[in-house]
Amino acid sequence: MPAPVLADFVKAYDVRGVVPDQLNVDVAWALGAAFARLVGGEGATGVVIGHDMRPSSPELSRAFAAGVTAHGLDATLIGLASTDGLYYASGALDLPGAMFTASHNPAQYNGIKLCRAGARPVGQDSGLATVRDDAQALLDAGVSAGPAGVTPGTVTERDVLADYASFLRGLVDLSTIRPLKVVVDAGNGMGGHTVPAVLGTAARLPELPLEVVPLYFELDGTFPNHEANPLEPENLRDLQVAVVKHGADIGLAFDGDADRCFVIDERGEPVSPSAITGLVATREIARETAAGRDASDVGIVYNVISSAAVPEVIAEEGARGIRTRVGHSFIKAEMAREDAIFGGEHSAHYYFRDFWFADTGMLAALHVLAALGGQPEPLSRLAAAYSRYAASGEINSTVTDVPAATAKVKAWAGERGCTFDELDGLTATHAGDGTDGDPMWWFNLRASNTEPLLRLNVEAADEDTMAKVRDDVLALVRGEGA
Repeated sequence: MPAPVLADFVKAYDVRGVVPDQLNVDVAWALGAAFARLVGGEGATGVVIGHDMRPSSPELSRAFAAGVTAHGLDATLIGLASTDGLYYASGALDLPGAMFTASHNPAQYNGIKLCRAGARPVGQDSGLATVRDDAQALLDAGVSAGPAGVTPGTVTERDVLADYASFLRGLVDLSTIRPLKVVVDAGNGMGGHTVPAVLGTAARLPELPLEVVPLYFELDGTFPNHEANPLEPENLRDLQVAVVKHGADIGLAFDGDADRCFVIDERGEPVSPSAITGLVATREIARETAAGRDASDVGIVYNVISSAAVPEVIAEEGARGIRTRVGHSFIKAEMAREDAIFGGEHSAHYYFRDFWFADTGMLAALHVLAALGGQPEPLSRLAAAYSRYAASGEINSTVTDVPAATAKVKAWAGERGCTFDELDGLTATHAGDGTDGDPMWWFNLRASNTEPLLRLNVEAADEDTMAKVRDDVLALVRGEGA
């Protein structure tokens, strides 16, 4: 049987394939070998490896470790981990890392997220394409052993969960907050492993004034209750109901590998990830200025589909907003380049300088709990200061001619006096004069990297304007408009 074609499932930022047709132990071994060659050539002596709760993850991660050690590097296995737990291990141990997870994908999938030491990202343009091509060559040649004369590395096991929890708790002080009732939906994903360690009464950590109501904490990679993808509204419904039923102050939902966190207010209503970005940014800017840093020197990163409220909040705090393309490799690279203290994406990925510029939904959750518990108002009122506009959410359209559809939309927006930028797709902004007859609105239309799709995000000063712009643009994209 011919080897799988790795280009079919080694994507721009990670590996994500069907088990075992695409991702199997032979492929994992070859990818481990190729990754060892890459980072070993850069001076690394070992790789730290973690995995999620999917049934295939332990076997695949050990096959990857075998490929690593066959090429002379040591492998440190941390076992069950969230993706940000693997990033913690990569940073704390100063080792390149591999995390076996398919995040929120259905049960038949698995994948690998790779990073260099210090949780620095590995993407198509920063080594992943090299790993892919090297692994493909090994598979095509039937190579399943290390090179002659190379002394194999060692395999050790290390539990870092308690250290990860202590590290995060050391970044946000929750000791003086008012008592809060918190419903957490782990979606049978890795949040069920990490939330008890961070928010619970772990032996090494002081008890917090939190009553945690767990939903779906049982680790189960078949996702028996709902997909672990809180970006889809239907996957939040159980949490929304539970928050109201229990009279909770807040609800938290984590995706499958627990690197993203979504927030529900006390009414059972979702809080926009852009609002969370604004809230956390305000806290991080205040911390920097309290330490004596001038606010104008403080950088906060956000992407092109974040709410217009985000740069407004950053400017109001006197800090420097840095706008980037969508995608974690762009965010992380820009944060490191600008020495930014925090970054947020509308997909609920949150990045912190103090976490090796990597994303961690758990640290974002701690900030939200600290902000909520540090004042008397309910979350809905607290979040209102950062939720200023009506947004459509991301809407996908299948198109046969992406450039033609984009050009048609640009012409339409140009007739309405919009300004444009093309940092990531097409962003059109209608500033308006602030009156009811001329409200502000903007949209971003960008193409998928892997599918014939256009992704639309619209925001406006009010719901009616947003809906009209959304519908007009969609009609053009889908061939219904003039």
